Amino acid sequence: MRAKDVISPRRPESALLPMKTVDSEMPLLEVLPHLLDAPGRMLGVDEEGESIGVIDEVSLLEGLGQLIAPRDDSAVVTVECQPSQYSASSIAHAVEDADIHLVDLISHPASDGMLRVTLRVRALDPTPAIHSLERYGYRVVEARNGNDTMSDILSERLASLQALMNV
Repeated sequence: MRAKDVISPRRPESALLPMKTVDSEMPLLEVLPHLLDAPGRMLGVDEEGESIGVIDEVSLLEGLGQLIAPRDDSAVVTVECQPSQYSASSIAHAVEDADIHLVDLISHPASDGMLRVTLRVRALDPTPAIHSLERYGYRVVEARNGNDTMSDILSERLASLQALMNV
């Protein structure tokens, strides 16, 4: 999705003032930092030197929301690693080794110098993917499924383990 795909249908009065602009073909993920730095959180969109519209916070959020559509058949897993250890292909390989499909992946720096990677995987129970990611050396810091019943799954497994151990 590109900047031209999220032009705001609303044209506020302030849109007539000179403003920072982006090219219509700029990918949305690159538009976001420009919008955050723009006065009034509004960007002009140019195509071949001509103004074709305006992007505001609402139109950008709507566009980003289309890129990250909700899924009922997925879980979200967050891992951390050293920036030098990061490899999207290695993470994808670890997930797919568990016979689970990787749907989305986004990375961002953590406050402690580590790199945090959030994955969406097509599985209601991401446990096999978690084990595989840990075997590959990634530290899993959070996991939740679309229904947020991971705690129920983990509680059930803990109860099974306690019964097995006669505790």
